Amino acid sequence: MKKKKNRDSLDRREFIKIVATAAFGGPTLLTAACSETNESIGTKETTHRNEQPTMTYRKLGRTGFLSSRLVFGCGAALMGGRAVRLLQRAFEAGINHYDVGSDIYYKGSERHLAPFLKDHRDRVWVVSKAPAYVHAQSADSITLEQAKFAAKYWTKLLDASLKDLQTDYVDAYYLMAVDNPSLVRSEEVYNAFLKAKAAGKVGYFGLSTHQNAQNVLEAAIETGWYDLAMIGITPAGWYDWSTKSLAQDTSTLVELQGLLKRAGEAGIGLVGMKAARYLGPFWSLGKGDPTAFDNLYGDKFGSSPLNPFQRAYAYVLQHGLDVVNADMQNFKHLEENIIAVATSARYFS
Repeated sequence: MKKKKNRDSLDRREFIKIVATAAFGGPTLLTAACSETNESIGTKETTHRNEQPTMTYRKLGRTGFLSSRLVFGCGAALMGGRAVRLLQRAFEAGINHYDVGSDIYYKGSERHLAPFLKDHRDRVWVVSKAPAYVHAQSADSITLEQAKFAAKYWTKLLDASLKDLQTDYVDAYYLMAVDNPSLVRSEEVYNAFLKAKAAGKVGYFGLSTHQNAQNVLEAAIETGWYDLAMIGITPAGWYDWSTKSLAQDTSTLVELQGLLKRAGEAGIGLVGMKAARYLGPFWSLGKGDPTAFDNLYGDKFGSSPLNPFQRAYAYVLQHGLDVVNADMQNFKHLEENIIAVATSARYFS
């Protein structure tokens, strides 16, 4: 009897064949993606890195960076080094955007990314992030003293990230898991970013949020300071990390189109995260119901060959998100997510 092949043992040739087949037409996808995104906000010159016909791309707001629509989420995936083996495969498939996080939360992830970054620094976009802690509820207005502490703390973690990544520069650095709009509007924190940028440590400013996300994004739009926003969002609306469920009384993603459009018009590149987390079992911090979003899908998309997780990623990409961040820890997840990104547009034409 023929031995069944281990999905984690794909060789390079077989992997490239899989993703090339998934892209259905290869170069046409890349050309179309570049044409679409050149109409994005502003006249900033487009930054190109590691574009391959097996991936689709979108310009990230005012940054000018033409990002793969699938972002490799390195934080949890690289803790302990488990998914390091996927980095080169992702790169070969055209993923050029790698998102990691401070060692204070993602233990060891930046250090595990460092060798890959050293080998491919000029061909990839690397983002990291750190919390700017304040002892305040999400609705509180922070004090000047709290803002100064937050700015100093965030700057210290930025410097530590650069050391762990073995580089002197990251393309963007986020305020991580921010839920307080007052912190988002803090001039002290923004000035900390400007000082880091002036010192050549970072290119762009962003935030990540998966709690009180609507108010946080509204604040980011208001300031005009933020180049990127990574938001916890699903086809059914906001994902709340604190409850591991949908945010209470959330609007659906379709109903949030006006807000997402305003963010784009403000020059903010939108990165979706936690798009499929709600579907997963409890141990993966989800609800555990893979049919939870099915009532939102039309007949054409609902009958697609994509699995529930692929559909969640494809749907958010076609409803206001520029790119989607995915935590991928094995070759099966990587392959499925590439297929979802490469084929998402065909179901909504």
